[in-house]
Amino acid sequence: MRRAVCPGSFDPITNGHLDIVARASRLYDVVHIAVMINKSKQGLFTVDERIALIEESVKDYGNVQVEAFHGLLVDYCKQRDIPAIVKGLRAVSDFDYELQMAQMNNGLSGVETLFIPTNPAYSFLSSSLVKEVAAWGGDISHLVPEVVLRELRQRLARP
Repeated sequence: MRRAVCPGSFDPITNGHLDIVARASRLYDVVHIAVMINKSKQGLFTVDERIALIEESVKDYGNVQVEAFHGLLVDYCKQRDIPAIVKGLRAVSDFDYELQMAQMNNGLSGVETLFIPTNPAYSFLSSSLVKEVAAWGGDISHLVPEVVLRELRQRLARP
C-alpha cells in the first residue's frame, strides 16, 4: 500500500492545502494529514478544532486520514510505516527551507520528500494571510473551504 503524509499546522486549512492533499490522494493509496503540534505557538484554532475542520474538508476524498502529532515528523512516519512526505511549494523561497528539511528528514530516517508545485491560483496563499484578511473583513470565500469560512467569520466577528 502506497502511503504518504502531508504535514502542517493548518491553522486553518486553505484551498491551497487542499489542492496539494487532493493531488497527493490521487497518487497514494492513503494520505495522512499530520496536524503538527507546536506547544510554543498559540493558534487561532485548537488542534482538535483544526482536525475537525480538516476532516470536514476532506470527507469526500475517501483515502485521507487526519490526526495530530507532537514530535519529529520522521518519527510519525516511522510509527506508521510512511515512506514519503508530500509538501507543496508556492515559491522559490519555500524551496530553500523545504530542501533543508527534506535532506534532514532523509538523513535521519530515509523518508523521502516529494514536492508538488502549488496551483498558481494559490501561490500567494498562507493560513496567516487568510487570518489577517479575514480579521479585517476581507473576502476570503474563494480561499478556504466553506466550513473554515464559517468558523473564521464566527471566531473573528467584531462586536
